[in-house]
Amino acid sequence: MSKLQSPFTLAWCALIALTLVFLAVQGSAGWLVAYPEDWVVPITPLLNSFMDWCVDMFGPFFRAFSAALDVPMTAVREFLNWLPWSVTLTLVTFAAFAVSGWQLAVFSFLSVLYMVVIGYWHESMNSLALVAISVPLAVFVGFALGTLAFYSERAERMIRPTMDLLQTVPAFAYLLPILLLFGFGPVVGLIASVLYAFPPTVRNTMLGLRRVPQEVIEAGLMSGATGPQLFWRVRVPSAMRQILLGVNQTTMAAFSMVIIASIIGGTADIGWEVLSTMRKAQFGESLLAGIVIALMAMVMDRITAAAATAEPKEPVLDESFVSRHRVWIIAAALGVGVALLAQMLPFLNEYPRSWEIFPARYLNDAVTYIVVEYADLISMIKTAAFFFVMLPVKIGLTETISPYTWGFEFTTTLKLAYVAAAVALVLWSAWRQGIGAALFVAFCATLLYFGLTRLPWLTLLAMATLLSWQLAGPKLALGTVIGLGFIIVSGVWPQALLSIYLCGLAVLLSFAIGATLGILASEFDGLSAALRPFNDTLQTMPLFVLLIPFLMIFKIGEFTALLAIMAYAIVPAIRYAEHGLRSIPAHVIEAATAIGCTRSQLLWRVKLPLALPVMMLGLNQTIMFGIAMLVIAALVGTNGLGQRVYIGLGDGDFGVGIVAGLGMAIIAMIADRMTQAWSQKRQKELGLSSE
Repeated sequence: MSKLQSPFTLAWCALIALTLVFLAVQGSAGWLVAYPEDWVVPITPLLNSFMDWCVDMFGPFFRAFSAALDVPMTAVREFLNWLPWSVTLTLVTFAAFAVSGWQLAVFSFLSVLYMVVIGYWHESMNSLALVAISVPLAVFVGFALGTLAFYSERAERMIRPTMDLLQTVPAFAYLLPILLLFGFGPVVGLIASVLYAFPPTVRNTMLGLRRVPQEVIEAGLMSGATGPQLFWRVRVPSAMRQILLGVNQTTMAAFSMVIIASIIGGTADIGWEVLSTMRKAQFGESLLAGIVIALMAMVMDRITAAAATAEPKEPVLDESFVSRHRVWIIAAALGVGVALLAQMLPFLNEYPRSWEIFPARYLNDAVTYIVVEYADLISMIKTAAFFFVMLPVKIGLTETISPYTWGFEFTTTLKLAYVAAAVALVLWSAWRQGIGAALFVAFCATLLYFGLTRLPWLTLLAMATLLSWQLAGPKLALGTVIGLGFIIVSGVWPQALLSIYLCGLAVLLSFAIGATLGILASEFDGLSAALRPFNDTLQTMPLFVLLIPFLMIFKIGEFTALLAIMAYAIVPAIRYAEHGLRSIPAHVIEAATAIGCTRSQLLWRVKLPLALPVMMLGLNQTIMFGIAMLVIAALVGTNGLGQRVYIGLGDGDFGVGIVAGLGMAIIAMIADRMTQAWSQKRQKELGLSSE
């Protein structure tokens, strides 16, 4: 093991030393630290020229396709708005009861009733029309591609990286080419929603078809099934639970696009209400509208998840048509009955405006009270976090410490004291934890002194490549060089570092807090039960809505963006930590208890080491969630790749938007591969992997 580690150790020592040398000579050789603008490859104009050619060549076809899709979408929207609210409420409540019981039925009833009482019924139905069309389309495309990938290895090799790209490129980045090709209107939002939502169905279809037991296939072959019969009557029914889980994830992805689609859709839907009220700083109104989207998403999530995880019903011989389809018959009877009742009772058809409850003014007053009464505390929290945590990571202590920010100068004496303390900590880490820990401390000390955005691009590229090689081998290292090289030569390296700084800090804080909560939840069932609805709410809440409470209190700025990213990224850290600790085999716990381990020893010396690979997968998801939220957080004043995406969308500049979007996708995929490789390596070392 030491022989394998020694070349990496020497390489890390050389890179850290080289970083210090480059920083020392940057006055005479600035290109070693900052990538020269003269070296930037003009990728953006080439991409814009290519996009112009595509619009000229294929624009008429895409616009005709858009016009064709507008017909069913308009029909669904008009039907949902025509249908009495009481009928929709009844059918949703019955569907929830049929798949999960009375608890979900009550929740669904109250959620739909909220949309009615608050006065956002028609806007909600316009948004639901988008989801009602986009989800079946996304499921159809996803199922077809997943089946193709299952049968063809060549197709799978093309489909997998495409799915990675679609799920990691921010949705805003490909809104612009869609807008240029398909034109402005609700259908553009529909197409963007389909593109964003279908990858989960592809992945779950492939996984479900592969997991069909071989004995089931053999039984089908022995019974004389043809190829199509084997697929539709054996493979698909056996994989249906996994496929339905994909449908559930696709539905949630479609709901997350509701607000984004409203930017280019031009429809009076609930997403537009959130956006327009946010722009006017009407926080009460935007929060009430955002809750509508969150409730719609949660109801659909619970219903589709319950349908996906339900035990398949055993077929009954000679079952009558009524008995076989009794749920559908009851639903139809309820719908018709309530529709007839609505003709006699007008308030069941159109909810009276005078009955609506819209407490936005009280929410705005409450926010104003908090902001005014606790202004000093809010300012203190924001200032302390920004000047004492965020800025040192971003631009370093040398640029941060001043009489204005910290109250004193960063004198030569203090700088020497910092260097001495850093060297002492490195030596202590080498003595107590080994050379690897010492190198990590040395890098962190260098980063904190100079700041991430001021470190040399050349050594950062080399460090990322070396880490990729160390974790997963030369293949990932080559991919890292190519990916980060694209970011560098395309001229968005400074913006990429700003994105990495903000997202990285948010991920570290989210993982630290989330893993701690997950550990406590695994030890205390009461805390686990309390955290579950908290996690569900954060994970189903649309990304834009998460900005609202932080924007209300802390206003625009990087600190607000940091909190919004953390709110979205903390959930997987909590869930994976608790899941990893609760999934440890019982016999391991019993053996450790039998040899006299205390509860603390059991946690720190047995459970955490075994659960660490699963927790690292939680870190992986925390990173992916953080990057997904990064582009949304750009709305509240951050600079970086997310802001470049908005600039491209606002200026109609395809090249600018897509280069920034690809940059975010590259960072996400590299981080994804690194954390997965580390987790798999640890599982093998602990004997938890079958590979």
